[in-house]
Amino acid sequence: MTQADSLDELKVNIREVLNLYLNENEDSKSVFPLPKKKMSGKNIVLAAVDPKIAFSQILRMTRLKRGLSQKQAALLIGMKNLYSYQRLESPKSANPALSTIARIKSVFPELALDQVV
Repeated sequence: MTQADSLDELKVNIREVLNLYLNENEDSKSVFPLPKKKMSGKNIVLAAVDPKIAFSQILRMTRLKRGLSQKQAALLIGMKNLYSYQRLESPKSANPALSTIARIKSVFPELALDQVV
């Protein structure tokens, strides 16, 4: 195995571990900070997060920063039941329609959708 192959394998493993870690903390009260700026350097490996996981984490973080419960956020977004909102914060099922994303963005304009994709 060449050094380049080893580095590629390492990057794949880093992405998998990061996604697993973020996904398992779905019920946690922890809020993960977003990077302050684009980092680069010899000892830094950038790892992309699965878009579903990124969306659910950023939505959750934004809601918690506002001090809102899931029920309060659901009502603000115009969702009739709590379960529909909870699906948005679940990486396993977060796949909102564009109309839902638009409603979320109108309630949470600070939501960083560019970091999701």
